[in-house]
Amino acid sequence: MDDSQRARLHAAQQQFTPETTYLNTATHGLTPLRATRALEQHVREVASGRFSATSADPAIEAVRAGYGRITGVPVDRVVIGTHVAQFAGTIAATLPAGAEVLAPTREFASVVFPFMAREDVTVREVPLERLPEEVGPDTALVAVSAVQSADGAIAPLEDLVTACRDHGARLMVDTTQAAGWLPVPAERIDYTVCSTYKWMLGPRGAALLTGTAEALAELAPLAPNWFAGEEPWNSLYGGPLRLAPGARRLDLAPVWAAWIGLAPALELIEEVGVATIRDHNAGLGDRLRAALDMEPTGSAIVSLPAPEGTAERVAEAGVVAAVRDGRLRASFHLYNDESDVDRLVKALG
Repeated sequence: MDDSQRARLHAAQQQFTPETTYLNTATHGLTPLRATRALEQHVREVASGRFSATSADPAIEAVRAGYGRITGVPVDRVVIGTHVAQFAGTIAATLPAGAEVLAPTREFASVVFPFMAREDVTVREVPLERLPEEVGPDTALVAVSAVQSADGAIAPLEDLVTACRDHGARLMVDTTQAAGWLPVPAERIDYTVCSTYKWMLGPRGAALLTGTAEALAELAPLAPNWFAGEEPWNSLYGGPLRLAPGARRLDLAPVWAAWIGLAPALELIEEVGVATIRDHNAGLGDRLRAALDMEPTGSAIVSLPAPEGTAERVAEAGVVAAVRDGRLRASFHLYNDESDVDRLVKALG
């Protein structure tokens, strides 16, 4: 990391005021000061009767554009919503009866439940590392998280892009645990879905869908609504159906506060740069792994054995982590440094 990257990282860290050793971004990211101020202003406007619904539109479009820049996807292929499962459900609805969906074992439920809910679709689960080689002529779609929620394992996305292309399968990647710290080749992935309240540092209630032009054209909106109208504020009442052309027909009505808080948070991610954040976050993750005699993985999420009493001992030391799948999960982001790693290691004994 050069001096310029360190300066940007240091400036960004001044945006956070954690009162604990917070190692739990994989559950929810901390809110930057600039986002807190935007949210406070929004709440005051709502409380005082000065909020105008149309005033949230610039924040939504700023996020759409910023997310497009960060992911390398054209802005006209960025769709807004509130939760990953909504988009996964929309994609699931396009599959023909009898289709096979391939997914990793122990994948996050919101990624696979929408496909499992279809009784006429088969979901076949295999170990993450074997996913590319298991793609075959019967595979209609692969559904996978770029970074696994439970243990931080990074999916072999390049191999999956190639395998899906070779077999004519679609690829859906959930980037919720990756976007904001891990570069993902989103422009070459059929569909990406992302909730932005973790590494993107926004409030809960905003999600994004991107895709290739061909793949997005196959989707039909499951919940057509006024915000997906060609002119949203002229699409509030009655027929005829007048959805926007292109991907925006898939938009879901926004939770205004979520986008008002997300816009400044996304600006912060852009200012630092995803590559710089990756070096920082993954460096801390591998520092923890090295201290515990574990092999480096380059992930911002580290999963550790959690014998009885471990979680309680860590919490008593003022360290906020999570227990997932029976193990202690620590996750690192902008606001963490080496002292946080050392504090966790000491608490683990």
